[in-house]
Amino acid sequence: MSQGLLDAQNGGQGRGKGGVSRRTFLKFGVTVGAATGGGLLLGFSVPAASQGQKPGASVIGGDGNEAPQDGVFAPNAFIQIDTAGKVTLVIPKVEMGQGVYTSIPMLIAEELEVPLDSVTVDHAPPNQKLFMDPLLGGQLTGGSTSIRYAWEPMRKAGAAARMVLIGAAAQQWQVDPASCHAQAGQVVHAASNRSIGYGQLVSAAAKLPAPQDVKLKDPKDFKLIGTAARRLDSPEKVDGTAMFGLDVRVPDMVYAAIANCPVFGGTLASVDDSNAKKIPGVRQIVKIDNAVAVIGDHTWAAKRGLQALVITWNEGAGAKIGMKQIVDDLAAASQRNGAVARKDGDVNQAFSNAKTRVDAVYQQPFLAHATMEPINCTVHVRADGCDIWLGSQVPTRVVDAAVKETGLPPEKIVVHNHLIGGGFGRRLEFDMVTQAVKIGKQVSTPVKVLWTREEDIQHDMYRPYYYDRISAGLDGNGKPIAWQHRIVGSSVMARFAPPAFKNGLDPDAVEVASDLPYDLPNQLIDYVRQEPHAVPTAFWRGVGPTRGTFVVESFIDELAAQAKVDPVKYRQDLLGKTPRALNVLNTATQAANWGSTVPKGQGRGVSVMHAFGSFFAIVVDVAVDKGEVAVKRVVCAVDCGMVVNPNTIEAQVQGGIIFGITAALYSEITIKDGRVEQNNFTDYRMLRIDQTPPIDVHIVKSSEAPGGIGEPGTAALAPALTNAIFAATGKRLRQLPVGSQLQTASQTA
Repeated sequence: MSQGLLDAQNGGQGRGKGGVSRRTFLKFGVTVGAATGGGLLLGFSVPAASQGQKPGASVIGGDGNEAPQDGVFAPNAFIQIDTAGKVTLVIPKVEMGQGVYTSIPMLIAEELEVPLDSVTVDHAPPNQKLFMDPLLGGQLTGGSTSIRYAWEPMRKAGAAARMVLIGAAAQQWQVDPASCHAQAGQVVHAASNRSIGYGQLVSAAAKLPAPQDVKLKDPKDFKLIGTAARRLDSPEKVDGTAMFGLDVRVPDMVYAAIANCPVFGGTLASVDDSNAKKIPGVRQIVKIDNAVAVIGDHTWAAKRGLQALVITWNEGAGAKIGMKQIVDDLAAASQRNGAVARKDGDVNQAFSNAKTRVDAVYQQPFLAHATMEPINCTVHVRADGCDIWLGSQVPTRVVDAAVKETGLPPEKIVVHNHLIGGGFGRRLEFDMVTQAVKIGKQVSTPVKVLWTREEDIQHDMYRPYYYDRISAGLDGNGKPIAWQHRIVGSSVMARFAPPAFKNGLDPDAVEVASDLPYDLPNQLIDYVRQEPHAVPTAFWRGVGPTRGTFVVESFIDELAAQAKVDPVKYRQDLLGKTPRALNVLNTATQAANWGSTVPKGQGRGVSVMHAFGSFFAIVVDVAVDKGEVAVKRVVCAVDCGMVVNPNTIEAQVQGGIIFGITAALYSEITIKDGRVEQNNFTDYRMLRIDQTPPIDVHIVKSSEAPGGIGEPGTAALAPALTNAIFAATGKRLRQLPVGSQLQTASQTA
C-alpha cells in the first residue's frame, strides 16, 4: 500500500466478544499527537497478557482477546504492567517477518525505561479507534509504514507511562518527581538511595492522571534505539512454539480441503460426491457459489475426498480470457490520454526544442504472492457468534467481512489474530475469510479451511500487469528537457480504498513516477485505468514504487547510453537538488567499486529510488551465459532516517532484494482460457539458496524521521539487475521477467 491510503479506509470497529469493547478502561483523557500530524488516543487500557502464562515464559502473548486482570496498570492502549512487574506491550502492527515485534517494543521500552528482553509482546485486537495508522487510514499493516507511524506515538506512550510511575513513587516518598528517574523497570531517588520496582507502583499509578505534556528523550540519550537488538520472536520461531494461522488447533475442529473454480468468474454447476462419501474420515461435502469443500476428520481424509469428487463448473465468459487479449487491451488503452498525476512546464514545447527523442514501452507481468504460509482460515460460526483464527494484515476488515456474511453484530465477532508466515499484501485481503465463513455456516463445529499450494497460486489476487509508455527529449548534451510517462494498468486502490481513487487517478499506480528525485524541468505523468477483465488484482510487495522504479531507472539508463555518459555520472548530474538521493548513490557505487573492470560476460548496473520515506541505491553485478543470469553480488545503500534496529534494517533489505531478484528473473503469472497456467514452485520458480548472492548493506547515518524499509529493497532491485544485463550483453530488456525475455532473445539469435 502507499501514501494514497491516507484517510481512505473507514472500516468497522471490529470489537469482538471479550475484545476491546469489554475492557476496563482507565480514562486519563490525554491525546498525544502522532508524527504524521494526526492524533493518537492514549486514554484506554487493554487486557493483561495471556492468562496462565508465567512471566517471561513467552515473548508472544495471546491474541488480544483475553479477559482483563485485576492489579494491572494500563495507562494507554499499548502498555500493561502487573504487580509482579511484568511488562506487556500490545503492538498495533502485525508481525509477518518484518521485525515490528522487536522494533516497536524498542520504541516503547526506550522511553518506559525497561530492558527489552524483559517485555512480553501481545497482538492488538481489532479496534480501529485505538490502533489506526493515520498514514494508512485504518488498522492495517503494510506500505512500509510501521516505524513511520510508530516513531513518535509509541515513544510518547512509553514516556507518559514512565512519568506516571515516577509520579506515583515521588508521591509515596513525598519528594519532588523531578528528583527521581526511571531505570531498568524501577523508579530511583538517588538522593536518598531509594528505589522501587514498577510492579509495586501499579495500584498507586492507576489512580494518577496522565501527564498533559509528554517530553521525549533527546536522541543522544537513547539506550535502545539505534542498537543492534535481537529479534524477540526468534526463540519461538526456532523451537516451533510460535503460533501462525496454519498452527491453529481448537477443540472439535475439522478440516476442509477446497477446490475453487479454475476459471475467473466461474461458478459451481454440479458435484458427484458419491465416491467421496465412502472415504473413511470424510464427514460432509459443502457447496458454495464458486467452490466445493470436503470436510474431514483430518487433512488426509479431506484431501482424498476432494480428489474423489466429480465436479462440473459453469465457466462463463471468463473462459475466453487470455494474455493476448489482456495485453492488447492495455496497449490500446495506452493510446488514450489519462488522469494527470503531474504536469510541470510545457512538455510539448520542450519536445519541439529537443535535439533527440527517445521512446520506449515497458511491460511488467501479473505476479502471485506465493507466501510461505498458504492461505488458511479457521472459523466457528454459531447462531450467537463467530470466532475466526488466522493471520491477517487487516483485522478490522476481517470483522467487517464476517459481519457481512453472518449478519451478526460486530461485537459478536471475535478475531484471534496470529503471526503471519508472509503477507506481501496477500493478507491485506479477506476473500479467504468470506469463503471460510460461508463454509463454516454449514458446519456445526470449528472448521479449518486450507488451500493447497496449487490453490494458493491459481486463486491469488495478483499484482497487476502494467504497460508503460515513456518518452524523453534530450538537449545537445544529452540532458532530459522533456519527460512524458503514461502508466496503464488495473487500479487496486479503486477497489481497496475507493475514496483514494479520485478523478480517475490511482495514487499508488503513479507513485515514484510522479515524484522523481531527478531535476526534470518539463514533465507530464498520467494514468489510464484498464482492468484485466475478471482477473483479480491486489497490492504486492513494493506496490507502486516497484513498478514505477523499474520503468524510470531502466529508462534513465537508456538515456545515459543515448548520451554516451556513464549511468552513475548521468544520475549524479540530475540529483543536485536531492542530496540524500545523491548521497546513497555515491555510497553504494563507491562500496561496489563502480568503474572497475568486470570479467567478460559480466555486467554492473545501478538504480536509485526515493520511496516509502527512504532513499535507496543498489548496484548489481551479474553474469550472463546462454540466456541464464547469475546474480554475483548486490551492494546497496539506504538512508531511512533515524535507525531503530540496524539488524532489522539489514534483514529487511536482504529479504526484499532476494524477493526482488526472484520476481525479476522468474516470476510471471500467465492466463490461458481464463485459467492461471502456473500451479506450484515447479513453474512459479523461486530463487534457490545456492543462487543467492552476497548482499552488502550500507546504512547511511541520518537524523531525519524514520522512513520505511520493508519494501525498498524489492522495489529498487529489478532495474539495477536489467541495467547490469545490458552492460553485460548489450540487450535492453523492457519486459519482465528477465528469464523469459533472454531465452526468447537467445532462441531468436
